[in-house]
Formats: sequence, C-alpha cells, structure tokens
Amino acid sequence: MRVVLQRSKEASVEVNGKIVGQISAGFVLLVGITHSDTLEDAKYVADKIVHLRVFEDENEKMNYSLLDVGGQILSITQFTLYGDCRKGRRPNFMDAARPEHALSIYEYFNECLRKADIHVETGEFGAMMDVKLINDGPVTLIVESKERI
Repeated sequence: MRVVLQRSKEASVEVNGKIVGQISAGFVLLVGITHSDTLEDAKYVADKIVHLRVFEDENEKMNYSLLDVGGQILSITQFTLYGDCRKGRRPNFMDAARPEHALSIYEYFNECLRKADIHVETGEFGAMMDVKLINDGPVTLIVESKERI
C-alpha cells in the first residue's frame, strides 16, 4: 500500500462538477493499493498516518499529530501510484490492484481512520475526480506498508 500524504489547509473533491468530499485543515491522502496488500497493511498505514507528527508546535517544530490538532482527512483512491514508468513512454499499471480487491482494502483503510476518531471524507472510487487543495507548507510525504520494519 502506498499513500502520498499532503498536509492541507483545506481541500475538496468533485465528481461531474459536484463536490463529493470536503475538509478543513488536515491531510489529503492519495491512496494506491497493489495486489498483495492486506487488511493488515491498511491498518498499519492508517495508524502511521494518524500518529505522524507533522504539525508544528509553539516552537515551529513538527511535534503534533493529526489527532493532536483535530485535523480531518480527504482520502482519494489513486491507482496510478502503482504506475511503472521504467520502460517505454506509457506507464504500466500491472502492479495496481484489481478494482474489487482495491475497493475492499480502501474501505477498510478509511474505516481504520474513522475508528481513530478522525473525520474522513472520500472521493468516488473509480471515478474521474477533480481534487482541489491548499497545500500547507508544503508538506508532502509517502507512507508505504512494504517499508515497515
């Protein structure tokens, strides 16, 4: 599982010109899922994100987590995170999970975030989406389940 996390001041996602998800300050998550990802991977990544200390304290040090600051999450599926651009000029998406597998992992991932008492908004799985955000910092990180020790 691969998640690109962007700290944001506000964000929204539209499908067919209609806002389907909107948050104030927190994280925009672009969520990629591969074939071998499990519920355990989703739980690990959700826990890592909720407790990641990337919000500044009174000394401008990144010491506060999303929980500490009462932040929200806009979670967007992004199969293109598993695009392989090493050969040719067109990405190969063979490492992206099939939709039925990806959807179940994605839904469980969002459920794990909500169980941590985080307000989570989402896009629409499989739809063409327009994502708008005001990036805060900017702070952009990548969290992967396969990188855990």
